[in-house]
Amino acid sequence: MTLTNVAPLTAAEINQLAVDWYLKLDVHAPLEEYIPFLAEENLEMRFPEATVYGFDGFKDWYDRVIRIFFDEVHTLKQVSVQLSGEEANVQVIVKWEASVWNPPAAKSQRIVLDAYQTWIVKRSPNTGKPVVATYIVDSLSYYEGSARL
Repeated sequence: MTLTNVAPLTAAEINQLAVDWYLKLDVHAPLEEYIPFLAEENLEMRFPEATVYGFDGFKDWYDRVIRIFFDEVHTLKQVSVQLSGEEANVQVIVKWEASVWNPPAAKSQRIVLDAYQTWIVKRSPNTGKPVVATYIVDSLSYYEGSARL
């Protein structure tokens, strides 16, 4: 089913999308809970370590990172929305904290950084909800004393 005559995107619903996205990442939500957040077609996600395409690409990336990082906390610092027709260009700044253990180290290390991101958000033709079509990590700014990726 494809929806027609859908309402324009709003900054409020895009902000809520970002809040909900990071809450899921913090708790390492089951993979299927991410389906409503991501575009069904032409999804592109550029992370520092990989560029992935489609939900299968996201799945492979997610399966890998939830086995590396733990005690994650994402704190949204900024969600700037520029609406343009049927899509929105969104600048996101999120403080990310995570622990990582590299065997055989005696202790884990803490990563603390601000991630600067660009999202392209569109309305899903199937659900009518806003979804991420493009997700780009533009840069990382480490806090003093942070471990590095």
